Order: sequence, then structure tokens, then C-alpha cells
Amino acid sequence: MLRSMTGYGRGECTINDRIFIIELRSLNGKQFELLLKIPSLLKPFEFEIRNFLSENLSRGSIECTINVKQNGAAKPSSINLDLAKSYYTQLKELADGLNADDSQLLASILRLPEVVAAANDVLDVSDWDKVKAVLTEAVTMINRHRMNEGEVLETELLGRIQNIELLQQKLMKIEPQRKQKIKDNILKLLEEQVGKDMVDKNRFEQELIYYIEKIDLTEEQVRLTNHCAYFRTLINEEEVAKGRKLSFLLQEIGREINTTGSKAYDSEIQKFVVEMKDELEKAKEQVLNIL
Repeated sequence: MLRSMTGYGRGECTINDRIFIIELRSLNGKQFELLLKIPSLLKPFEFEIRNFLSENLSRGSIECTINVKQNGAAKPSSINLDLAKSYYTQLKELADGLNADDSQLLASILRLPEVVAAANDVLDVSDWDKVKAVLTEAVTMINRHRMNEGEVLETELLGRIQNIELLQQKLMKIEPQRKQKIKDNILKLLEEQVGKDMVDKNRFEQELIYYIEKIDLTEEQVRLTNHCAYFRTLINEEEVAKGRKLSFLLQEIGREINTTGSKAYDSEIQKFVVEMKDELEKAKEQVLNIL
């Protein structure tokens, strides 16, 4: 079973007076790359979040966003009473000394620096466990999405490999004709250049055997058949992340197709080689999406 690197996951939970919303997006990537956006109260757990996502998403360009919304009440804050009293005493003395109006004195003090401060956001371990459970749900969702897309990619890739094999079968059907055609063309050329009576038939047969062996396609076709069979085997293996292996295997398949083309010396075989290369390139594009 294949998995795509593309997916989306989301989770949400309410803890006390806070709503935690977790969103995960995954795109193609050569390695595991994480863009993490979290609020300050989750900073102590950042390392754990990164490790968890790395272990469960393996590969791809991942964006994880965790937003926290206040549920109903305003964000809690605290008043520095000692500082406020100190300001009040000094400002009251100043107002009395200047015979100034002090009716708005308290409101003015509350606007002074550090008198009113937001309460420290602290997430205890039990609350973090709840957030992590939601993060797990989001990861499960994105992996389910990856599996669904992986099924589509698997069908596509197996179809491309099957097309290559069908072209290979057509190619091998005309392989004997190719050899005979090459033999006839060489003999005709010799007879035209040196004369029919001047050709040493025994020597010609010896040289022809050597030449035909050099351009024989059997080894390439055997390796190509084995590579295609292993491609199917690899897809069915239990291993989750196998996009790199499939990519390397397609490179080997391409090497055998290219060698076949360079040794063919036959227009019909070259047509099949071009079609095989086209199928191969489409397979390579799809493999880039595989985890």
C-alpha cells in the first residue's frame, strides 16, 4: 500500500476556557520539513510536538498551526497592587500640591506600564495530554488522507509499469526480424562495396556473430522484466515510506530502456522505446508524490 505525501488534518478541543484548534497540511518534500506555528503557552512542548510529527509523518513539507481562542470570558489579567498603590500615593500628593483634579487618578494609574499585565499562560501536563490527543487525531486524519491518495497513485503507477511491459512484449516480437534485417543490410553493403564473389562467407559469419552479440537486447530485457516485477513487489511490502526506493528503481528501468534504444538500430524498436520513455516519465512524476 502506498501513501501520498499530500494531505490535510484537523482537530479541535475545549480545555477549561480555551479552545485549541490544530491544523496540519502536508505537501511534497525530499525530507521532513516542518513549519510550526504555536502560541506561547505551548512553547515548553515544542520539542515534543516536533518529534511526534516527525515520527508519524516521516517525510514531506509539513505546516502545523495551533491556535488558541478564549472561550467567552476575556483573557485573564492581574493588577500589580503594590505598584498601583505606590503610583497612587505619589500622584495623590502631586495632585494635592498642585490643587489639581484627581477624579480620574485611578483610571490614569491603570494605564501606566506594568500596573495591569496579562496573567501568565501556563498549560499543565494534564491539559497538554488533552492537546496531544487532539494532535494525534489530526495526524490520524492526515495519514488517512494520504492513504486515500496513495491508492490512486498506486493504480496510476501500476498502469504505467504494465504499459511498459506491453511495449516490451511488442518489442521482443520483432527482435528476431531486427537481427535478420541487420544481417541482410550488412551483407548487401559488402556485396555492393567489394563485390559478391569477394565476400568471405565464413569470415562474414564470424564477424556477424560478434557484432550481433554486441547489439543483442536479451540482457537488457531480462533486467527490465525483473525491475518491473520488483516494482510490484515493493509496492506490496509493509514498509510505509518507500517513495525513494521506487524512484531509484524507476531510474534503473530507465537505464535499461535507454540502453535498448542505443543498441536497437531499428526504427520500429525505437518507436517502442520512445513510448516506454513516455510512460516512464509519467511514472517518475507520480513517484515524487509518494511518501
